[in-house]
Amino acid sequence: MANGSNYKIPFRRRREGKTDYAARMKLVDYDKSRLVVRLSNANATVQIIDYAPEGDITLASAVSKELPKYGYLGGANNISGVYLTAYLAAKRALAKDIDTAILDIGLKSPIKGSKVFAALKGAVDAGLEVPHGDFIFPEDERIRGEHVAAYAESLDEDELNKKFSKYLERGLNPVDLPENFEEAKKNIDEAEV
Repeated sequence: MANGSNYKIPFRRRREGKTDYAARMKLVDYDKSRLVVRLSNANATVQIIDYAPEGDITLASAVSKELPKYGYLGGANNISGVYLTAYLAAKRALAKDIDTAILDIGLKSPIKGSKVFAALKGAVDAGLEVPHGDFIFPEDERIRGEHVAAYAESLDEDELNKKFSKYLERGLNPVDLPENFEEAKKNIDEAEV
């Protein structure tokens, strides 16, 4: 290990790849909440967070594991699932009179059309005001899962059972993903979040 007067060990959360402190300091603003989007291999978490000196305060939150309660049977961490998770979190924030936020994507790269921007579109479509440019959003067809449905239609029965086994276990034919997405979005709108 290096030593000397010029050697500095980064903070633990930076070493673990969890926090970019320089970006966080720019986002911390006492007047605005943060729309925090965090993606794991299996799920998505979207939170509306306020800064406090003693620790962040979570005002509203949604996890993609909650989506089956609203009728969504697709993947929890695909673009459609991330959009619906952010849509649900924004509806919960609006119910608590939180109407503006700034996007916090953490250590994710800001790639046009990525899942973090699908989450941003979900929050904006729910009515949350977040500064953005519309050019970064994924296309609406991808958010609804039409590309998945088109791919599933091109497969024969054996390939469909092999590549979409989790969808089929949950009772969703991947060809019906766009309809299932719209139904889940409607159920979130109608629910008392």
